[in-house]
Amino acid sequence: MHIPDGFLDAKTIITTAAISAYAIKNDVEKARRSLGDRGIPVLGVMAAFIFAAQMVNFPVMAGTSGHLLGAALATILLGPYSAGLIIASVLIVQSLFFQDGGILALGANILNMAVASPMAAYYIYVALKKYARFTCADTIATFAASWFSVMVAAVFTSLELALSGTVPLKTVILPMAMVHAAIGIGEGLITTVAVAYIGRVLNLKAGFGIKNSAETAIDVDGGGRAN
Repeated sequence: MHIPDGFLDAKTIITTAAISAYAIKNDVEKARRSLGDRGIPVLGVMAAFIFAAQMVNFPVMAGTSGHLLGAALATILLGPYSAGLIIASVLIVQSLFFQDGGILALGANILNMAVASPMAAYYIYVALKKYARFTCADTIATFAASWFSVMVAAVFTSLELALSGTVPLKTVILPMAMVHAAIGIGEGLITTVAVAYIGRVLNLKAGFGIKNSAETAIDVDGGGRAN
């Protein structure tokens, strides 16, 4: 899903870079309010965990493999704004030092995995938690948020490749969807376990970061007090 350089045209590179820059600026402002200064070290710990976890690949199908994206994990524990900063930081390090994703394509990769994925995880998790009234709702919400976060990133990647004229959308969308649907299952299983484990280690309750982020968004966007 990490797009290398040479696959996107100039208009897509510029547009995605601009959107991602604005999103990161917004994430910084809202994450600072929702977490506070004491929560900043937690971002570093979570980023280190996700960076390390992404180095471990698991087999998917037909010789392909996948690895943890981590957008849903960070979103559920710390909220979508903090998750955006964490995943963006990981992507920048991967691009600059490990050639995992192109430097010119960094804006697109951040948009796909650090902007779209956390927001998808956020809305799916919140919706299921709000309306689900059955046993294991937390687990199902976590799994579904994780799966959809991967699928949204895959769709965004396909759209960017198609808009750049690299490959027709009808050619790329089905293979991307099939492979990442399987990867999403692995993402969901790993995230469900990791949310429980890391939550205990970092003393974080699942959904608390989302609750804080929602309250901060109301305070900031609604003109009320800022935390």
